[in-house]
Amino acid sequence: MVFLNNNSFMGEIPTQYGQLNQLQHIDVSFNMLTGKPPPELFSLPSLAHLNLASNTLKGSLSDNLNCGRNLEFVDISNNRLMGSLPSCLNSETRDNRVIKFSGNCLSIAGHHQHPESYCREFKVHVYKSNNGGKGIGVSVGLIVGIAVLIVLLAIGLLIVCRRYCPRVISEQHLLQKSVPENSTAGLSSEILTNPNCSSGHVFESSKSEVQILPSCRSFSLEELKEATNNFDSSAFLGEGSYGKIYKGLLKNGTQVAIRCLPTSKKYSIRNLKLRLDMLAKIRHPHLVCILGHCIEVEQDDHCSINRVFFVLEYIPNGNFRSHLSDNSPGEVLSWPERLAVLICVCKAVHFLHTGVIPGFFHNRLKTTNILINEHRLAKLGDYGLSIISEETGNYGTKGQEPKSWQMTRLDDDVYSFGLILLESMLGPSVPAKTEATLRGELASLSKQEGRVRLMDPVVLATCSEESITVVISLTNKCICPELWSRPTFDDILWNLQHAAHLQPNISHA
Repeated sequence: MVFLNNNSFMGEIPTQYGQLNQLQHIDVSFNMLTGKPPPELFSLPSLAHLNLASNTLKGSLSDNLNCGRNLEFVDISNNRLMGSLPSCLNSETRDNRVIKFSGNCLSIAGHHQHPESYCREFKVHVYKSNNGGKGIGVSVGLIVGIAVLIVLLAIGLLIVCRRYCPRVISEQHLLQKSVPENSTAGLSSEILTNPNCSSGHVFESSKSEVQILPSCRSFSLEELKEATNNFDSSAFLGEGSYGKIYKGLLKNGTQVAIRCLPTSKKYSIRNLKLRLDMLAKIRHPHLVCILGHCIEVEQDDHCSINRVFFVLEYIPNGNFRSHLSDNSPGEVLSWPERLAVLICVCKAVHFLHTGVIPGFFHNRLKTTNILINEHRLAKLGDYGLSIISEETGNYGTKGQEPKSWQMTRLDDDVYSFGLILLESMLGPSVPAKTEATLRGELASLSKQEGRVRLMDPVVLATCSEESITVVISLTNKCICPELWSRPTFDDILWNLQHAAHLQPNISHA
């Protein structure tokens, strides 16, 4: 199995992959790979799962492409592929083969395909760091990885079982024993065995800067007190539905944000640690990185949890809402820049829903949880915290109704993202309005008079009519009262990318 997803790899997929006849699973999704997919990949005899989604692969697939007899899942969506879909990738010809191909420029009507000009005009901008060309390094790294894989296969099943299988089984056993205490859903140990957290992680930003993130680990309460000067008021950044957050400075000079979460008493320490590890091992370029955690227990009862602290990557340039109005403290973003932020966030949520097992839902999406770094790269924060903390944004005393209509809908990420789309167009006044008012204003946006009256002036001055029309239509679908009518994040991403294509001078995230 090869798992190289959610990195910043560039270059073409090595043709040597087509020689690994024992491979059963290949996932190189969410990278920046280019070129034409090697046809040999599809015909590998043992391959069952092939995921090439969300890269910049281009060209066309041969009509005579052969698919292996065991191939059950293929995802080539959100690339720059053109031409027709080979017959062996037509799901109608084989009922048990799942094929995903939306977000390309294929000549298939009614399947969310871009016009061919979208794929022809797209150019991949390769930035070089001080360490030289990354594309060459990635190719060399992939070849070395393949060689290592072949050696591991040759070692034999006995050594693999002795060194790997017992560890996985023990983690699964521990998790299965811990989760049922008060949980309503099982949690897979697949994330727990993800090796991404064993070393530092490097992500490449859109501005050619390389960000090195420390590996995730456990912190002591003393370390956090030292980092924040004993949680001094000068380090206080704010408070949200998931508790207070402070700015801190670690001994190694790393700036961090430290969030304090009051927790319920329903989890044992062992169960809580497993849940924290699951969150800490999630890595995506558009998610705020969790660098570690600290569990504070009662002094008189070492089995009772008092507070949980998250140590987070520090994002210095404020949240999305602070960049949506002239009255906000941050620099106001133009419509192309807002679209770029929305695409970043959509990719992050799409990854939380489909890129990890189990998926993370109910992520309390709102503009104040979207952070903008110094390169205007958007990152989503406060994701997945519902698995370790009860809702602390209580509605009031027992039996009291919610203070605003939004709070009853925050469990639906699609609906919440629709509110973010609306706020991106109208400005930061959206959360204070009633549902009836917002639906009326959204209906008014279908006419030019309504847009002039309601839209943020910066949006009006910098958007194209075609681009804003696509986003208005998408917003209507996201906040549709009927749950079954709302789009998936795969559909949302396609529509936002289409709106970006219709909008001049937008930089693709």
